Amino acid sequence: MDSLRRSSFALLFFLLFSFCVSSSAAKFNIPRLRTRPRTIQNEPILMSASESKDYKTFLYTQPLDHFNYRPDSYKTFQQRYLINFKYWDGANTSAPIFVLFGGEVSLDYERDINGFLPENAPHFKALLVYIEHRYYGKSVPFGSKEEAMKNASTLGYCNSAQAMADYAAVLLHIKQKYSAEKCPVIVIGASYGGMLASWFRLKYPHIALGALASSSPILYFDGVVDPQVGYYTIVTKDFKETSESCYETIRKSWGEIDEVGSRPNGLSILSKKFRTCNPLNSTSELKDYLDSLYTDAAQYDEPPKYPVSRVCGAIDGAEGTDTLDKIFAAVVTYMGNTSCYDMEEFGSPTSTYDMFTWQVCTELVFPIGHGHNDTMFPLAPFDLSSFSKTCEGLFGVQPKPHWVTTYYGGQDIKLTLHNFASNIIFSNGLRDPYSSGGVLKNISDSVVALNTVNGSHCLDILPAKESDPLWLIMQRKAEVEIIEGWLAKYHADLLEFEDETRARFQELE
Repeated sequence: MDSLRRSSFALLFFLLFSFCVSSSAAKFNIPRLRTRPRTIQNEPILMSASESKDYKTFLYTQPLDHFNYRPDSYKTFQQRYLINFKYWDGANTSAPIFVLFGGEVSLDYERDINGFLPENAPHFKALLVYIEHRYYGKSVPFGSKEEAMKNASTLGYCNSAQAMADYAAVLLHIKQKYSAEKCPVIVIGASYGGMLASWFRLKYPHIALGALASSSPILYFDGVVDPQVGYYTIVTKDFKETSESCYETIRKSWGEIDEVGSRPNGLSILSKKFRTCNPLNSTSELKDYLDSLYTDAAQYDEPPKYPVSRVCGAIDGAEGTDTLDKIFAAVVTYMGNTSCYDMEEFGSPTSTYDMFTWQVCTELVFPIGHGHNDTMFPLAPFDLSSFSKTCEGLFGVQPKPHWVTTYYGGQDIKLTLHNFASNIIFSNGLRDPYSSGGVLKNISDSVVALNTVNGSHCLDILPAKESDPLWLIMQRKAEVEIIEGWLAKYHADLLEFEDETRARFQELE
């Protein structure tokens, strides 16, 4: 399996990068939908042992396929979920249930980095539930990750619709088990998990009263927004607004990397200059690494460190005039001063990475590319034809780039959701490149957009800090106030309904 994974990873990189490259680049990095950055020094601080004791782990026997009646669809797997009862006021008071939808990572990771649920549970007296996404963490069908990833037939059950059906089944089970049928459910998610939360509210309004979707690019599909002025345009904007000279240095560095790499022993020169752990085989390896570094810094450009400012400070403050020396100074500043730098740091072959590649290669087709010459990146537009051919070569299936908008909507979203949707918060930080695919304007009185000009990816659902700026505090406060309104109306409606039912029975007596 290890050798298969290594070969799959090599093809994966070709998949993710070759469909939108210029002639000078062999790969192109599609930024991951992670709540937190991939880089090692940014790994989250794990929850303390005392805090962990508040979470009880459960397993739910989940059917492999919710949507047909073939005999093999009745196979089952164990899905993991966590519950924190500490703050819950109980079913008798119809106290709410706050649910975190797991994304493309382990549930332990999701629990540890989320601050919104535990910080607001005391105020709402809420039950906290965390549900792991199928195929990730420990919720793996077919007995093992190796078997689950064996081929397209086993991977085919990994998609958003199946995941949301899983969530629905778990939540109905919890409500029944704890006699909490009248306890309103608020679903919460960040990044891909936020996409699931918003879609769940649309697909399962009888289960979820409302949804908070943080940094969820539900419009980055099927031409709903112009992909060529999307993600990388905002990355460029972030850097250019921080420092014009930094932006110019990065912009001209790509050509210099290619020029040096074309010389005799040029790749060796670049390997030494950038202190790579392994000798470079092409300039594209270095350029992909730098591409990922810049996008990582922009996507997670959060206070108080503000990584874009740190990167630009290193570039502008480097001694001398050599462009590549300036770029290397940025690498050292952002990644830390180490003996060598792994060019696969942002895309090492893990089962999680491979699994999400399957999802990107089937339904979550993000058409991200370098579409304009005014970005600080080489021109490299998204090429659906090449992307589709490579997906077919990797998995034996072709992407369905129109499926997300067919199944969940997206085209004319303001008119469509205005007619039937309610109780969804779309929160975005406008320095997050993925905000280019987010809902940035109110659709109705209850489907609202909460934007912060200086915010970054998923910042609002992370644990609060004393150093948090006022605009972030106010964004979180607004989210809480909106949810309070949903719950107040729910409880008023519930009381009115119970009074009407009681009166009807009295009339019959």
